[in-house]
Amino acid sequence: MNMLIGYGAILLFTVLVVVVMSRGRRVDKSMSEYATGGRSFNSWFGTMAFLNTWLAGTMFISFAGLTASAGAIGFYSLSYSLLSVVLMFFLGTPVNKWGRIHDLRTQADLLGLRYNSRSVRVIAALIGVLASIPWVVLGMQSLGLVFSTLSFGQVSPYVAVVIGVLFIAARQIWTVKLGTRGLIISDMVQGIFAYGVGFLVILGLLVWLITNGHGFNEVSPSLLQLPGPGSAAGPFYLFSLIFTGMMGAWCWPDLFVRMFSVKTPKTVQKSAVQAAPIMFLFSAALTTVCLLATSIPGVSDAPDTVWFILAGIGGAGMVAIAGVCVVAATMGNVGANLQAVGTQLANDVIGVRKQERIESAKGAKIAVAAITLISAGAALLMANQVSGLIVVAFVSYQAICQLAPTLLLGIFWRRGTAAAANSAMVSGILVAAVLELMYPSPLSIPWLGGLTSGVAGLIVNLAVYLAVSLAKPAPAAEQDRVDALFEGLKKKEPVSQGALT
Repeated sequence: MNMLIGYGAILLFTVLVVVVMSRGRRVDKSMSEYATGGRSFNSWFGTMAFLNTWLAGTMFISFAGLTASAGAIGFYSLSYSLLSVVLMFFLGTPVNKWGRIHDLRTQADLLGLRYNSRSVRVIAALIGVLASIPWVVLGMQSLGLVFSTLSFGQVSPYVAVVIGVLFIAARQIWTVKLGTRGLIISDMVQGIFAYGVGFLVILGLLVWLITNGHGFNEVSPSLLQLPGPGSAAGPFYLFSLIFTGMMGAWCWPDLFVRMFSVKTPKTVQKSAVQAAPIMFLFSAALTTVCLLATSIPGVSDAPDTVWFILAGIGGAGMVAIAGVCVVAATMGNVGANLQAVGTQLANDVIGVRKQERIESAKGAKIAVAAITLISAGAALLMANQVSGLIVVAFVSYQAICQLAPTLLLGIFWRRGTAAAANSAMVSGILVAAVLELMYPSPLSIPWLGGLTSGVAGLIVNLAVYLAVSLAKPAPAAEQDRVDALFEGLKKKEPVSQGALT
């Protein structure tokens, strides 16, 4: 009976999401409409799309598990998440405006325009794809824990991962068919449940914990300490986690789709202002609950299950609601990642290779389906790994943040060149990859004072970008083109310069 309640809740919620998506369906006449949803959404859709992409279902699993096992360091994700919202506010104008004027569909498309370079576009697209796939696998793995828990012992962890993979793969049928428009409409439903209902559940758990002898006084003092000078991780370890997260925050391809899909730059800025308090309250409350839960028997033995251990206090019904929260958040993150990386492959790798501007959405749909199958296969191969999933998130951040100098300096600084961008991205990703092999996440690098592989790669990356840009400035014609691109941001109705093929 309990398993029927748990699986039935997931089924009913999924049907609701699919119905809402289907009712909002429109025929996408072009690749641009498929990739951006017609650039038609208001700020609240933008807000919920951002949250449902950023606060993935693994927040309830691997990030919650980090707090339950390592303590206060889990709050690091809250700090870099809020910094990402600040960055979103300032990125809104150039990204959204260039997107509308030049018919940009993806993050790599934007970089191709900024640097007037196909190679920059392809390298950025490939880094984005390679860094995003682990998050898709992580989402699928997290669902395995959901289906295992909601079976109440009737399904083994391995079989539960298989069910989770098949479930999210089937869900992507609608992602492939409906594109960004369907994703953003579903994000509203999924977000309301994941962060609205989820927040109410968290508040109830906080009250129960505090009133039943699980307050801050019961938390082990060792869990309230942060790594710093003299710690085994090194004095710069915490800084590295936050800095990597902050720099990588707006390098994720799926988040750029969110800024392309809303109406105007002001809409992006409104979404940032609306998202900040929601993100702060939800993330702070969830992390606090997981910290207080460390005094509950069984949590230290299986920290990744802390969300469900707590939900078990309220019986099978509460566990089912907790499971739906994870599924709702996972749907948004996995769907957005798959749609973004599939579109980038079609638009910025295949399209560039063919030297043509792809106008049909067919190629993107095929690419999304292919990435879904590849990710599902990877998740099934890792099906026996049901704990310590935070490591997957750490590794993907070491890679994605290598886009930061090329992306952020390219948007806010006019002197960056294509040669600098190519050299910086390649050198950064190579340094990060070598050091990651030598000091696998979550380990830090002792001889660098606790820096992680991603930050070490970023240092090289930034140095190369600045050195090449200053040593070999862009030709006068190219600099004039870049200046015109930036000056266009100041005009209310700038003249289109056409999109780079």
